[in-house]
Amino acid sequence: MRPRRRTTSGDALSTGIITAILGCVVLLPLSAVVWSATKDGTDSFTRALSNPQAIDALKFTLGAAAIVALVSAVTGTAVAWVLVRDRFRGRALLDAVIDIPFALPTIVAGLTLLALYGPKSPVGINIAFTQASVVAALLFVTFPFVVRAVQPVLIELDREMEEAASSLGASPSTILRRIILPNLLPAILTGTGLAFAKAIGEFGSVVLISGNVPFDTEVASVYIFGLIESDDASGAAAVSTVLLAISVVVLAGIDVLRRRSTR
Repeated sequence: MRPRRRTTSGDALSTGIITAILGCVVLLPLSAVVWSATKDGTDSFTRALSNPQAIDALKFTLGAAAIVALVSAVTGTAVAWVLVRDRFRGRALLDAVIDIPFALPTIVAGLTLLALYGPKSPVGINIAFTQASVVAALLFVTFPFVVRAVQPVLIELDREMEEAASSLGASPSTILRRIILPNLLPAILTGTGLAFAKAIGEFGSVVLISGNVPFDTEVASVYIFGLIESDDASGAAAVSTVLLAISVVVLAGIDVLRRRSTR
């Protein structure tokens, strides 16, 4: 039986400080959104969510976010593998470039994508104001999440296990399936969950290139912005609450899967 760890006054103080910071910075604003969504009663909340335009915006957002998360999981893991396992000229520069979507303001990212994939595209690709443009914009801003989640795990992964399996006759595919992927799975799930949560709430990178066409390219965040401009704060809060609930459920579910895969 493991001995119980005694709680000291320093531990209690640290816990109290952390709880207060999280409460003021995160929990209090989120609670205010939920309160704003329900202050006029459940009928107002239901009416805001039963709007066909709101339903279509939510469906399109979730579908695009799911596609982006899956693509990011595959491509992000592959890029992390190349950066860690391969040695080539320009690797450090490539590693630094991956962080640009983190540092770049999302509205600037949208303007950049519009210049590249818009009507005056220098490469002759015009996908502006289409659903494909939304997916491209979301991929741009979410791509680093999986790479940065998987990369440190790959660095710490014991290469001796792979060498031992290879010396015992295991094929490369078997080593990948039985040794490498099980160790990477928690990190892949974490990065994928963060990418999905980022995608469903993204605004700046899609507001310019999507065209914001109702029932076609309008994402939930832009729809919420339109409600705010129309002085419908409770409706905007209702849709925002749905996005918040979806993010919490997805991140909690992925955390459970990550813990199980770690065991």
